[in-house]
Amino acid sequence: MDGTGADLVARARAIAPLIAGEADEIERTRRLTPSVVGALIENGLYRALLPRSLGGSEAPPDVFMQMLEEVAKADASTAWCLGQCSVCAMIAAALDHECAHEIFNTASGILAWGAVAHEARAVEGGYRVTGRWDFASGSPQASWLGAHVRIVNADGSPRKNADGSPELRTVLFPLARATIHDVWQAIGLAGTGTNSYEVTDLFIPDRFAVFRDVPEALREPGPLYRLPTGSTFSLGFAAVSLGVARATLDAAIALARGKHQSLAAHAMRDNQAVQGLIGRTEGDLRAARAYLYATAHAMWRELSATNMFSPAHRNAVRLAATWTIQQSARVVDTAYRMAGATAVFRSHPFERRFRDMHAIAQQIQARDTHFEDVGKTILAENR
Repeated sequence: MDGTGADLVARARAIAPLIAGEADEIERTRRLTPSVVGALIENGLYRALLPRSLGGSEAPPDVFMQMLEEVAKADASTAWCLGQCSVCAMIAAALDHECAHEIFNTASGILAWGAVAHEARAVEGGYRVTGRWDFASGSPQASWLGAHVRIVNADGSPRKNADGSPELRTVLFPLARATIHDVWQAIGLAGTGTNSYEVTDLFIPDRFAVFRDVPEALREPGPLYRLPTGSTFSLGFAAVSLGVARATLDAAIALARGKHQSLAAHAMRDNQAVQGLIGRTEGDLRAARAYLYATAHAMWRELSATNMFSPAHRNAVRLAATWTIQQSARVVDTAYRMAGATAVFRSHPFERRFRDMHAIAQQIQARDTHFEDVGKTILAENR
């Protein structure tokens, strides 16, 4: 593998047929199959954002995004898990090297986590944690879990940062120390195993309780780790949505080439309305992809030069990712309607992608409130 991990995209493309062939089983069992997980591990895809000092690729964002696009064309659940766990691995940059080696270079070397919740009480040598966390995509493949917690002192008082905000840390522990709750019965992304997990009075040593997205806590010099995980999630999941949209539109185009609609005088490929719809939808998808990647490239160029991720970068990524996911959902909706009654059958490649896309569009990265946040910033600017 080269120094930037550029061949990750080729590797993802090479195993896409395997993933597509396993997609039905992934859907049925609600988790990635062993053969898919094995292929992802063997080809180093889970290590896309892991530091090179730990044997990872430390790939730039656009390579990570293209990798996810290729996988998402084959199966959205696989791409979602890969994106989630790859971003989780970025926390290695804030860990003691020995601790990071224990987590990421011991089988399976996969870390998963859920949303921010609960507290960790400071005790001698570390912290005590009790709580339950949700939305741990990819947890069935993980060997370690993380939990984002607010820190309280031994007397229960909240610990504050210098600016008065609550001190947040991510605590890491082996999956075997947690109780997993199989709760992911969802309309889409069924194979992600986005389960809940729980611990009771679990002791976390200091070395496994780290600051996340705090530049001063970083032990790795690369610019990648100045990129907050939240923004990386946004870029990655927007890329997943592009892959799903691309595959769904391609399936509709293939159908139109050969289908003769009931009661219609001509084949779909000769229908001017279908031709125009495909042309406009293709333009919409290409525009969304170009906008997302242009934003990522501009952000990365400036971040690499300055070693700083600015509020302007955050807003730009948030706007591009949100708009791309919502635009991808429109592309999928158009392709689904274009396919007519064919689209409702599980034997055709439409209904699962339709459900997966709408599950993606319900996630935090696609919230309409992001447009409000960006609009508020724009209105406050003096231009």
